[in-house]
Amino acid sequence: MPMQNHIRNPFEMFVEQFSLAVSDAAHSIHVGPHAAADHAAPRIRRIQARDLWEALRGGVGDFGASRDDVLFIGLVYPIAGLVLFALLLDRDLLPLIFPLASGFALIGPLAAIGLYEISRRREQGLPVSWWNAFGVFRSPALASIFEMGLILLAVFLAWLAAAYGLYAVTLGPAPPASASAFLREVFTTGAGWTMIVAGVGVGFLFAVVALAISVVSFPLLLDRGGGVGRAIATSVQAVRENPRTMGLWGLIVAAGLVLGSIPALAGLIVVVPVLGHATWRLYRKVVV
Repeated sequence: MPMQNHIRNPFEMFVEQFSLAVSDAAHSIHVGPHAAADHAAPRIRRIQARDLWEALRGGVGDFGASRDDVLFIGLVYPIAGLVLFALLLDRDLLPLIFPLASGFALIGPLAAIGLYEISRRREQGLPVSWWNAFGVFRSPALASIFEMGLILLAVFLAWLAAAYGLYAVTLGPAPPASASAFLREVFTTGAGWTMIVAGVGVGFLFAVVALAISVVSFPLLLDRGGGVGRAIATSVQAVRENPRTMGLWGLIVAAGLVLGSIPALAGLIVVVPVLGHATWRLYRKVVV
């Protein structure tokens, strides 16, 4: 029960304004041909921090139960990340290394879609192997999942464009002379710190948008169908009803990805599957 004197933090205020906009827009978004898959409108539960820890424990348990099946899937993401980083060794793209690394969290829900399918099958008592992750491509909601993926990809690309724009108006627009020169300018000049502070602020807004529209969208589409409009509206409602808890979940996901990325992205082999399974369990706790 909210207290009358409660002062909302920036996350809660932004979510409130963003959710009002999305609620209006969702009515105009095409619901999709599979809306009849589940006529009952999803309902949102209020959850607490303990529900997040339970979801994480369940994710760890699911990861342990799946052994090398999920390990194989988790291996795909660090390899893909390393390939992208190798492409960015070009000094013209050097300013995008950090935005790219931090931006992985924006498309994480899409990257984990195969893990949700494995969780769904395990929940139903069906046999599970790494190959079952590709069962997503047989889902009746595949078109909506693809559309939702494009929306997240657009958010990710918009973040990269914004980050490069911040570099251009602070340290740029000329490319850095070298990686060491770039780091020196970032941490020892006023323009560099301006870029850092502005980048954190802008990145926060992108992270809130991505969390709000996707925290339960992909599991909901996989589980019930219903179209992108309903999935986004439900996800935004889940965040609006649980702003502090969902804000904590966003921090947990971000911290997990950071820790998993430190040893040359190798830790993502464990972190991505655990977070993927935990997200499915969180969806089950939030959406009725």
